Amino acid sequence: MGRTSEKKNLTDNDKRAIVVSRQNGLTMMTLAGMFGVTKAGISQFLKRQKAQDGSIKSQRTGRPRVTDRDDDRNILKTSRTNPRLTAPAIRREVFLNSPSPPSVSTVKRRLNAAGIMGRRPVKKPLISEKNRAARVKWAKEHLNWTRQDWNKILWSDESKFLLFGSDGIQWVRRPIGSRYHPKYQLPTVKHGGGSCMVWGAFSGSGIGPLHRVNGIMDKHVYKDILQNQMLPHLRAMGRGSVYQQDNDPKHTSLFVKDWFKSRRVNVMGWPSQSPDLNPIEHLWEELERRCANKRAKNCNEKFAQLLSEWNQIPMSTIDTLLNSMQRRCQAVIDARGFATKY
Repeated sequence: MGRTSEKKNLTDNDKRAIVVSRQNGLTMMTLAGMFGVTKAGISQFLKRQKAQDGSIKSQRTGRPRVTDRDDDRNILKTSRTNPRLTAPAIRREVFLNSPSPPSVSTVKRRLNAAGIMGRRPVKKPLISEKNRAARVKWAKEHLNWTRQDWNKILWSDESKFLLFGSDGIQWVRRPIGSRYHPKYQLPTVKHGGGSCMVWGAFSGSGIGPLHRVNGIMDKHVYKDILQNQMLPHLRAMGRGSVYQQDNDPKHTSLFVKDWFKSRRVNVMGWPSQSPDLNPIEHLWEELERRCANKRAKNCNEKFAQLLSEWNQIPMSTIDTLLNSMQRRCQAVIDARGFATKY
């Protein structure tokens, strides 16, 4: 929904807040986002306000502000320099030598007024400087690849699926006082109830094989998967096809490298710590969603569910993933190799 004009939305309290926030250094674009109006609407209001010689400011009532413009600017600067600082820590740092520092609540209000809210941070892998450089290099080399280029890649990965429950955080909406009602509980079993490990692959021509991994997956198990699952599919893709895998130690062992060489398999060079560049990660998420409401008594039943849903993933999903590759590469370049949203 688009933003509306300033005339229809701004109350007297909004106007006072805009004047104060602008005095504290907030941009008109930020104010427009905070109050749900256009930037032009904010600009027009402030121009009229200036012409009226600060009439709204003169209408201000209540206790005087305990922070001035410099204090507010320092609060925002400190938070932006280190986003992990809590409001009490910011208060201590900014007002270390102040005889009468503001309350923690005041610091929180200044941060909230600037649109800096406390949020739960998304978890992403810590990427070394060396790997960041490698990620940017890879992204630049593949930025201008066409869909035809990406169609030649056989993407692969392993993933674990729980038989019971989920690894993620789940929420429930319930009335007060009903926390322990069975309807609002999340059933659990000891040790997570087990899991099913699978290896899968896909390409521009569609979904590839999905193979259940029994026991611990080492280089010998992986070689058998390559021989019996991956290689037939790669050969069917035609000449010039390339196999993609991440840099897991069993994937890059000398034993597996020799196998690739003896079978003349072209393996794509891959930057470490780059799940955001591999579209199969989103394919696992799609498979997880499709099986979310299905419970399994054992690994055999779970794999049957996974395989059934895997084979029903439409070509439109594959198209969406491969068409995102240019955006993924650009995102890594823009982030200077740090983890992206993908």
